[in-house]
Amino acid sequence: MSDNLLKLGIPAGSLQDATAELFKKAGFNIKFSSRSYYPSIDDDEIECLLIRAQEMARYVENGILDAGITGFDWIQETQADVHEVSELVFSKVSRRPIRWVLCVPEDSEIQSVHDLEGKRIATEAVGMTKAYLEKHGVNAIVEFSWGATEVKPPRLADAIVEVTETGSSLRANDLRIVDEVLQSTTRLIANKTSMKDEWKSGKLKAIALMLQSCLAAEGKVGLMMNVRRSDLSKILDDLPALKDPTIASLADPDWVAVNTIIEKSVVRTIIPELIAAGANGIVEHPITKIID
Repeated sequence: MSDNLLKLGIPAGSLQDATAELFKKAGFNIKFSSRSYYPSIDDDEIECLLIRAQEMARYVENGILDAGITGFDWIQETQADVHEVSELVFSKVSRRPIRWVLCVPEDSEIQSVHDLEGKRIATEAVGMTKAYLEKHGVNAIVEFSWGATEVKPPRLADAIVEVTETGSSLRANDLRIVDEVLQSTTRLIANKTSMKDEWKSGKLKAIALMLQSCLAAEGKVGLMMNVRRSDLSKILDDLPALKDPTIASLADPDWVAVNTIIEKSVVRTIIPELIAAGANGIVEHPITKIID
């Protein structure tokens, strides 16, 4: 065991598997046991603790954890005073922000937040909802929901504030979105005192770099090809590169090698165009990390 140790919170629940997957891409293997809240990791300088994302920011603020991964929504909900090391745009379903939305039944007369005066709202994010209502000058009853929030209107609540990624659960329960309360992405956060420790700060920045590099590489591939110098300008005009491609001379002075990174979604259309423009020897290869 290393003398230096970083106590890192891994979010239990919906983000757990997505977090482990991202760490694996970054080179860290996290393994969970059904009998333990201490996942193992193949880095002697990190000790993991499985904590609900809703509680993560509070434990990081109090120094029980040096750092943790949680959503911006739960940082706002708990009003925790933490240092944000990095934004990591991933969730349990997609690579886009999640949304906290104000919803009512499809046939409700409520059309805006101002129609909620004196009404009852169910939500897991009580603090966030109260702040939203205060911003709009609306007085309403906000009750904590212990789960199954979507089924509470109209009998148990007039409206709900609930998190959604795709909206499918809301539609399945005949709910209509009235307004967006907050957009949230995942964050790597740290205790402010821990960030003053040179070793812990350096370790966290290195972890953030590797996680960000994996997210940056998602949906992208590398393309290598040989091109006649006389065709190079035409090839470059057609090539949707992430950045300017790398061009290297070959043994034959009339030819060059071109190496670039592009979105994977355009490969199926761009390769026939490149061949028509004179490229040959085209090789597609996977990209696992992009570090600027």
